[in-house]
Amino acid sequence: MSKFELKLPKMGESVAEATITSWLKKVGDTIELDEAVVEIATDKVDSEVPSEVEGTLVEILFEKDAIVQVGQTIAIIETSSDSALKIQKQDIETPAEVQEVEKKIEKVVEIIATPITKTSDSGKFYSPLVRNIAQTEGISMEELELISGSGKEGRVTKEDILQFIEHKKGAPKVDSTPILVEEKVVATIQKEQPKILASINGIDEIIEMSRMGKLVAKHMVDSVQTSAHVQSFIEIDMTNIVKWREKVKDAFLKREGEKLTFTPILMHAVASTIKKYPMINISVDGDKIIKRKNINLGMAASLPDGNLIVPVIKNADQLNLVGMTKQVNDLANRARINQLKPDEIQNGTYTVTNVGSFGSVMGTPIINQPQVAILALGAIRKVPAVIETPEGDFIGIRQKMFVSHSYDHRVVNGALGSMFINTLKDTLESWDLNQDF
Repeated sequence: MSKFELKLPKMGESVAEATITSWLKKVGDTIELDEAVVEIATDKVDSEVPSEVEGTLVEILFEKDAIVQVGQTIAIIETSSDSALKIQKQDIETPAEVQEVEKKIEKVVEIIATPITKTSDSGKFYSPLVRNIAQTEGISMEELELISGSGKEGRVTKEDILQFIEHKKGAPKVDSTPILVEEKVVATIQKEQPKILASINGIDEIIEMSRMGKLVAKHMVDSVQTSAHVQSFIEIDMTNIVKWREKVKDAFLKREGEKLTFTPILMHAVASTIKKYPMINISVDGDKIIKRKNINLGMAASLPDGNLIVPVIKNADQLNLVGMTKQVNDLANRARINQLKPDEIQNGTYTVTNVGSFGSVMGTPIINQPQVAILALGAIRKVPAVIETPEGDFIGIRQKMFVSHSYDHRVVNGALGSMFINTLKDTLESWDLNQDF
C-alpha cells in the first residue's frame, strides 16, 4: 500500500500559484489514470489537474477557493485498491497574526473602495481572471452580480464579463470624482490591498500592479540579468509567400477546414531551420549546456485582457504545413477563450513572437528563460526594392518583413545567431509558387 502526492503542476514560466475552483472528486472516490481530479484557475488559464496514478482519493489538502503555490501537494491518492482510507481533513485555525493583518486590510479598504472578492454575498464564485478584468475595467461587485453566467453552475466566464463591458461602453458614462487620501493610507493600500486606485493630488493616480503583472515584470528583469542579450536583424522578401498564400488559401480552407495564415508558414520554416542549427535549441544550467532533443516552439500571444501567454507546439519539426496550421489555429483559439491545459504552455525550447500583428516593423524581444533565443517577426509591408534579373536591375514593389533575433551571447555567438536567420531568409525567399500544400 502506498500513497501518491498529487501536486499543483507547473503552468508556465510566469505562473506561480492558482486558485482551487472545484473538486471533481471527493474523499473515498476511485480515480482512474489521467482522470481529472480538481479544477483550477489562474490569471491566464482555467484548467483541470489530472491524476498521474490509479487509486483512491483519501485526503484533500486544500478546500475550494484556496490559493495554492505551484508544486504544493493538494491531495493524497492511495494507489493500493485493497482498502481506501477515509481521512477527513481537519479545519486549520487561522493564526492570530494573520487575523490581525486581515482585519487591518479590511479596515483600510473600507476607506477607499469595495474590492472584488472571490465569492459574493449571494454565493457566486468569481475566478481570478474575471476579478482581474472587473478590477481593471472598474466593474463593481453589484454590477458583477447582474451578469448572467454561462459557465458551470452559472459561473461568470471571461466571455460573459467582456460582453458586459462591451455593452456598458455603449451606455451613458457616469462622471466620478477621484478619491482623495493621505499618503500614509495610500502606502498601506499599496502594501496590503492590490489594484486599489487612489489620487493624492486629484490629478495623478497610483495604480497597484496586478499579481500577474508583477510576476511577468520579475520574469523579464530576471531574464535580462541572466542572459547577455544580443540582437541580429535581417530583412526577408515575403513576396512569393504572400502570392502563394493568396492563391491556395481558399482551397486550403475547403480541403482542411482551416484558415491558412502567415503564422503556421513562418513557424514551419523556423522549426526546419532550428533542425539545421541544434545549438540554438539549448538551455543553460550553471556552467553546463543542455541540448534539447525535442523542438518545442513557443508561440507568444497577447490576450484581450492584456496578459501574455505562450502556448507551445510540441515536436514542431515533425509537423508538415497542414499539421502546423491545425496546431497553431487550435492553440490560438483556445488561448483566446482560456481553455489551454497546463502542459500546453510549458517545456518550450524556442519562442517566436509576432510584433508585426501590432503594426511594429521590428522589435528586440527578451529571451523567455531558460531558453537562449527568441525571434520577433515584424509587419509584412509593401516597399520599393532593387530586383536583380538577367537583363539588369530595376526598382519594383516587394512584400518585405524584418526579423529580429535575440540570443544569449554566453552560449550563442554572433555567427550562429546571424547564420540562423540568414538560413531562415533563404528558406522563405526560395518558396515555390507552384508547390502544393
